[in-house]
Formats: sequence, structure tokens, C-alpha cells
Amino acid sequence: MNPADHKSEAIYRSFSLHYSFNLTVLRELNYACSEFMRNFHNERSRALRHLSAAFLLIAPCWFTSPAQSKPEQIMVIAHRGAHEGIPSNTLLSLKEAIRLGVDYVECDIRTTADNKLVIMHNDTVDGTTNGKGKIRDMTLKQIRQLDAGIKVGPQFAGTKVPTFDEMLKMARGKIGIYADTKDASPEALLGALKKYNMLSHTVIYGYHLEFFEGVAKLDPHAWIMPESRNETVLQNLLHEFQLKVVAFSASDFKEPLISMTRRAGGKIYVDRLGNADNPGAWQAAIDAGADGIQTDHPAGLLKYLRDRGYHP
Repeated sequence: MNPADHKSEAIYRSFSLHYSFNLTVLRELNYACSEFMRNFHNERSRALRHLSAAFLLIAPCWFTSPAQSKPEQIMVIAHRGAHEGIPSNTLLSLKEAIRLGVDYVECDIRTTADNKLVIMHNDTVDGTTNGKGKIRDMTLKQIRQLDAGIKVGPQFAGTKVPTFDEMLKMARGKIGIYADTKDASPEALLGALKKYNMLSHTVIYGYHLEFFEGVAKLDPHAWIMPESRNETVLQNLLHEFQLKVVAFSASDFKEPLISMTRRAGGKIYVDRLGNADNPGAWQAAIDAGADGIQTDHPAGLLKYLRDRGYHP
């Protein structure tokens, strides 16, 4: 090896030593950048708060049509975690979503008889555990004695129903939370999110106007995400909350509602579940203007998006 080669090798080794990054570090860097952008968006929203929502809705020329540009990144939302062959709404499905590189994990939040937040879709424990009864009638201790994995397979025996705190602790610094708030107070929800510094990495879904009003009153920077439902409801929601993101199901993912959200500067997160959870439906959602897709097949969706340059 001649002196020039020795010098090149030394430079290469020095560069590798000082600038090598593993996947975890890159994710943390991306997470930090995401937090900066969300904070920037919050400050911008404060400056725009006194503008009339009606004025925004009649100024479509100020915004780029979804058909005019390719989105920089489609957010992947793992419905109840990455649960293909894994117990859903558990720390195991959350861990798999993190491993895959999913952007958000959707989790269903409910309140126990002793006012603790746990993760379960149904209002009873019957469907996913070896127990019976309503969550609202059971204490956390009773629920933690149940097996949330045995119905999926014997290899998952002993899996516990997770608390919301456990989900947040594992998610922090790795993945965002899509908080499907089935039964929880604004105070309890925001208290947990702030405890783990996850408020700026969470979109908050709910079912009642009073719930969203309570969240907004406690913290106007929280990213509340109501369902669009119809034009009248959506226009009122956009006006009252200056929404940064709106949820869409298959039934309300329609052009007038999509355009209304776009003109108000909101992001669009749409469900693609059941028969609509396939490549054709994913692409149709992207073409219609979706910024994020909720799926039961996060590994497949991630591959589809990455192959087409929609996800890093």
C-alpha cells in the first residue's frame, strides 16, 4: 500500500469513528426533528388564531392541492400495534411496531374502577383475555391478573393487559401515540402524556365534543383529532379548535371534506382497515390526499410506501 493509500485509509477510519450512527440513534434524531416541527407548528397556529376560519376556507389558491405534489412522507399508524400473530393492544405489539419503524401506534384507552388507565379496545375483558367483566367495574389489580395473550397462542401465555403509563414509557423517544380515547377524562389523559413528555408526539382521538373541549381548555397545544363526519360538523370543528389533524374513516373520506381540511391547513389521517387494507386502497388514499394511513398490516404498508418513496 502506497503512502496515499495509507492516508486515505486513516481518513476513512477517522470519519467512521466520529460519524458512525446506528439505527437507534437515527430514529432518535428523527424523533427530535419531529418534535421541533410540531412545536414550530404550534407557534404558527398561535399567530394565526385570530384569523377567521371562514376566510381560510374561501382561499384555496393559497394551498397546494394534494394532486399537485407528492407528499414527503405518509405516516404509518399501526392499529392496536403491529399485531399480526401477536396479541393486540399489548406491549408486545407496541415493541414490534417500534422494531418495524412505524410512525404511530394506535391504542385504545379505558379507565378502571379505581381510575387507572389501561389499554383495551372493548369495554369488557371478555374478548381478548381469559376473564369476564366490564373494565369500569374492575380494579387495576383484577385486570392485571388476567392473561391477554393465551387466546392468540400458548407462546403468549402470561401477557398482561398494559397500563397507559407502560405504553408511554416504552414508546417515548421511539414512536408516536394515536390515543383512541374510548373512556378517559381529559385530565387523566393529559396528565399521563405530560408525565412521559409525550404530548407533542400524540394525536388525541375521541368521541364527544365535551371531551375535546376539555382537552383544549387544559392545553391548547394538544393535537386533538376528531372524526370529520360531515361538512357541517367539520367546519364547526375547524373553526372552534384550529385543528392540525383530522381523522377520516372509509365513510367520510370524501373530496369535499378532504378539501375543507386541506384549505384549513390540517393533516389527514385515514383508516384503511378490513377489506380496504390493501395496496390498491392505500394508493387510492394517497392519491386522494392522505397524510397518514391506519392499518392492520404495518409491515406490508411500510414496504409499499418505501418502495415508492413515500417513507424513509
